[in-house]
Amino acid sequence: MSTQILASSSSNDNPNKIVRPTKTFHPHIWGERFLHYNISQQDLYCQQQKVEELKEVVRREIFGESSISSSAYYDAWKNQLKIIDVATHLSCVGENILDEALAFTTTHLTEFLAKKKEYHDDDDPLSKEISRALERPLRKTLVNLHARHFISIYEKDDSHNKVLLQLAKLDFNLLQCMHKKELCEVSRWWKESDFVHKFPFARDRIVELYLWILGVYYEPQYCLARNILLKIIALASIADDIYDAYGTFEELEILTHAIERWDINCVDKLNQEYMQTFYKDVLNCYEEFEQVLEKEEQYKVHYAKEAFKGLVRSHLDEARCLHRGLIPSFEEYLKFALDNCGYYMLILSSLVGMKTNIVTKEVFEWLSKDRKIIRASFEEDDYEEHSAVECYMIEHGVCEEEAYDELNKLIMNAWKEINEEFLKPTKVASPILLRALNFSRVMDLIFKFGDGYTHVGKITKDIVAALLIHPISL
Repeated sequence: MSTQILASSSSNDNPNKIVRPTKTFHPHIWGERFLHYNISQQDLYCQQQKVEELKEVVRREIFGESSISSSAYYDAWKNQLKIIDVATHLSCVGENILDEALAFTTTHLTEFLAKKKEYHDDDDPLSKEISRALERPLRKTLVNLHARHFISIYEKDDSHNKVLLQLAKLDFNLLQCMHKKELCEVSRWWKESDFVHKFPFARDRIVELYLWILGVYYEPQYCLARNILLKIIALASIADDIYDAYGTFEELEILTHAIERWDINCVDKLNQEYMQTFYKDVLNCYEEFEQVLEKEEQYKVHYAKEAFKGLVRSHLDEARCLHRGLIPSFEEYLKFALDNCGYYMLILSSLVGMKTNIVTKEVFEWLSKDRKIIRASFEEDDYEEHSAVECYMIEHGVCEEEAYDELNKLIMNAWKEINEEFLKPTKVASPILLRALNFSRVMDLIFKFGDGYTHVGKITKDIVAALLIHPISL
């Protein structure tokens, strides 16, 4: 919130002139790399057949006499790694036993790794696995990214099963082919929609947006869901830049009112070309979603529309706060930012294209009323934002270091609250709750050390390269 800069509707020299901030976002860094990707259906089919054949071989080997073996030494350290995974999966607020086990194991493994580094003996598979678990436990890791890293570690293990390794590599590469094809299609959609020229003030981040969506669901059966959510998050990103920096407060009020009406006839009431263009793009996209869904699933788009309306209303509330020079309390900031960041809108929208009988009207109603897991997912990310730190420092009168210490404790509790939502009985199936968890994972990955979306640095580039550029060598 502290970084928001509203355009001014006048200047001293010319009261009718609108002074808008200069664009500061760096341009798209990938060139035309993802605009072209060719792979035949025959090639895909052959790869799929090979994967299925290897699955049968692996089933026989894993459950037969040739099961994978490992040493007692390796197993002892693997058991400690399991403690980290169990603790991060099952730890809940108010339960200290797993916290103590996690702290003890983390200390033990850190000391073990330090000794191996001291003797330059830390390049073995076990050390790599420990290092990765300490840096990012499985609970906080994107599944497909973890698979990529683990395959490279497993390959260096002398006891690896060759058929299992080959299957893992082929399966990863097959999924990557599908994802590359999708990214090519959405990159062309982005270019043909001409968003870069329509909204030159907005971030040009279609590749990073696709990476974000890939973190929410990578499985092949969710192709339509990824396509729909990608377009929604692309529009949300443009909206964020309109409301955060480009539009005047008066323009934002008019645009918000039009979106709440959701009527193409409102376009004539929008007095700026960028507002008219954005409004048409939003309405056209959601109309397209209704067309691609089966008739009995079209009700989902209604919920998605309402969620988008809520997003722009929260953006306007933030703009109004800034316009009046108000400083929110820490709790007010969190409540305010939850809607403003789009978490609810994106998690709800992630269900629109999921073709499964577990996504029902009751699920959308539940999401509309019970948002604990959404709040927990959001807080895990937002406590790391600089604006959250500022609010906490001002309200509690503490230094920056103390604020970060307290917020880190809140981050741990937020992860525990996510765990609780998975452990307690609920009407909602775990694949739906998994969307919220995956949003937390991808946000933690991209935003943990700064805004890796706005300022695309090494971390984001490396993830894109691992998941969307380089296949695993067979």
